[in-house]
Amino acid sequence: MSTEFDLGAALAERGAERYELHTKYLNPQLPRMLHTIGFDKVYERAEGAHFWDADGNDYLDMLAGFGVMGLGRHHPVVRKALHDVLDLGLADLTRFDCQPLPGLLAERLLAHSPHLDRVFFGNSGTEAVETALKFARYATGRPRILYCDHAFHGLTTGSLSVNGEDGFRDGFAPLLPDTAVPLGDLDALARELKKGDVAALIVEPIQGKGVHEAPPGYLRAAQDLLHRHKALLIADEVQTGLGRTGDFYAYQHEDGVEPDLVCVAKALSGGYVPVGATLGKDWIFKKVYSSMDRVLVHSASFGSNAQAMACGLAVLSVMENEQIVAGVRSTGELLKSRLTALIDTYELLADVRGRGLMIGIEFGKPSSLKLRSRWTMLQAARKGLFAQMVVVPLLQRHRILTQVSGDHLEVIKLIPPLVVDEADVDRFMDAFTAVMDDAHSGGGLMWDFGKTLIKQAVAHR
Repeated sequence: MSTEFDLGAALAERGAERYELHTKYLNPQLPRMLHTIGFDKVYERAEGAHFWDADGNDYLDMLAGFGVMGLGRHHPVVRKALHDVLDLGLADLTRFDCQPLPGLLAERLLAHSPHLDRVFFGNSGTEAVETALKFARYATGRPRILYCDHAFHGLTTGSLSVNGEDGFRDGFAPLLPDTAVPLGDLDALARELKKGDVAALIVEPIQGKGVHEAPPGYLRAAQDLLHRHKALLIADEVQTGLGRTGDFYAYQHEDGVEPDLVCVAKALSGGYVPVGATLGKDWIFKKVYSSMDRVLVHSASFGSNAQAMACGLAVLSVMENEQIVAGVRSTGELLKSRLTALIDTYELLADVRGRGLMIGIEFGKPSSLKLRSRWTMLQAARKGLFAQMVVVPLLQRHRILTQVSGDHLEVIKLIPPLVVDEADVDRFMDAFTAVMDDAHSGGGLMWDFGKTLIKQAVAHR
């Protein structure tokens, strides 16, 4: 009897049970939701910005695993780095030595933020945020964190405290001392800072929910206000960082912005090994780690593991060698300009916004009577149904994976792998215009599907 584990055999034997296994042992609502909206596909393999199913059909990925797959799936350079680090058989995670890979990755990361000095490596975006919150509170000696309305910074208890979505927060109180302020409202920020107990403001330079960008000048002015009141600016770049918006970090779109702490994750993993990083100023780290007695005051069991560090180093190498950021600028401008040009064509298309390859497509109330009555019917059932009506045929009829940018929002967020090209843009635009043509025809399959969604929305109230 063989004692070897054969992963391929396990998948061949049980892979067809994937949805049943999830229903029985994991989150039972996930397969239910996927079956409901027709997303219960079986993908067999993936490469770059594409999936293939068992029949060999090609799907275009415009979601990138919510931004994790910055370089697409199975980039050969990242894959080789992972093979290499496994083959080296390093003495990893002894906890009482200093391996070279974390230092090398920290050095490469900090080169993109020369005003920052040190890095803490964890395992995810929410851990990066938790680290920033802890460090800010300890360094300033103050308890309260400010965040912006509609923010998303993670779902663990600390990061949930600065999450602007009530649906995520409900039932998990008490949380950390926190206060929401409107994105872009400097007066509201100033009022809170005058109370003298604020440790920091945490902000996404472009919010993932709804794809709302901080107004021009806001980050610099907020930074100045915070520093005058001896509070810190935390930039959450978990989704926007590593080239997503056309600069290495999204805060770099605005001159003079130098956050005290920066959170990154997602794309740094290369899509293979979870990793998060919190970059910060020297004085903050030295205050937290102020003596040998405090050497482990903040740590993570799997932080700085060799596999994650190797993937991160490979990702940064690819970004530099393949000029990924420059490519994001050009491809993002092409996609956004072509989408924006459709606003005058489709009355259901209200706005196109974002930067680089983080683009929000917002739908709104149409002017014509027939479409307006149907829109009103959908809104009465559940806000956000029309955006879902666009997402579903994009996948089912055109094999393009997208998703809405948040619950109860009529916004689709496009965050494709950063390696999509002009041909991918053409494919998406052809599919999107076909779906919008159907929606504006006054009949069509979209509105039939909308009736089904209405029934489900009413049933689930």
